Amino acid sequence: MSNCESCSSSSSCNKEKCNKLSTKYGNIKNIIGVISGKGGVGKSTITGILATQLKKSGYKVGVLDADITGPSMPRFFGINKKRAQMIPITDQNVKFIPVETEMGIKVISINLLIEGEDDPVIWRGPVITGALNQMYEDTVWDDLDYLLIDMPPGTADIALTVMQSFPIKSMVVVSTPQDMVSMIVKKVVTMIEKLNVPILGVVENMSYVECGNCGEKIPVFSKKSGKEQAQYLGIPLLQELPIDLDLVENLENGKAESYIEASPKYESLLKSINL
Repeated sequence: MSNCESCSSSSSCNKEKCNKLSTKYGNIKNIIGVISGKGGVGKSTITGILATQLKKSGYKVGVLDADITGPSMPRFFGINKKRAQMIPITDQNVKFIPVETEMGIKVISINLLIEGEDDPVIWRGPVITGALNQMYEDTVWDDLDYLLIDMPPGTADIALTVMQSFPIKSMVVVSTPQDMVSMIVKKVVTMIEKLNVPILGVVENMSYVECGNCGEKIPVFSKKSGKEQAQYLGIPLLQELPIDLDLVENLENGKAESYIEASPKYESLLKSINL
């Protein structure tokens, strides 16, 4: 069962009438959502970086891939050819044994439960929500210090379910330096605020490229600074991250986790969020 301390509503909650979902197989101290509202900004990459840095710091870490129709986390961690175990408990109930990465991060994703990773999930909203709830409740998480939830784009069913029904502690927002993206991300920020979930801040991904000769930071998408974008969103700027072709290459080879673990350039991200 999840620890009530992980829930942002714990101080005002009537625990006898709590309607938050709980895990059946383990205790989770902190649940952090990583969200954008816009696809293609590198939200799953930020989730993977944070999970790796937390594990490197000695914490017990899990990742729930909540993007049911566009799951990315198995590919990020290079575990996409593995499959989670489904163990029958009764005729109608199962429990999931998550796949562990090389570092020991526990990952559950719909792509670890279906036969082929490129098979589409063609489900309507209620079925998708039910699958997410089951993946959260019925996975054998054991004891975790942190569960990171990689959220899908948008402000629809999954985002609403996670913020209202999960004992979530806070959210990390991901954006890129483009006005069109910021406008969509602003919708998510407003949604989070209306649902009274704390926001840690925004990570501006793909903020620049770094010259390999002189180290100059060259903006790619906009001349506006990350601080200006964060000011528009009305939340703190946590960090500006570059386009990193070495990370892309390692990700394509299934080695993103080990690259991030060894690279000092990503250590400051965890420090800036101050989990």
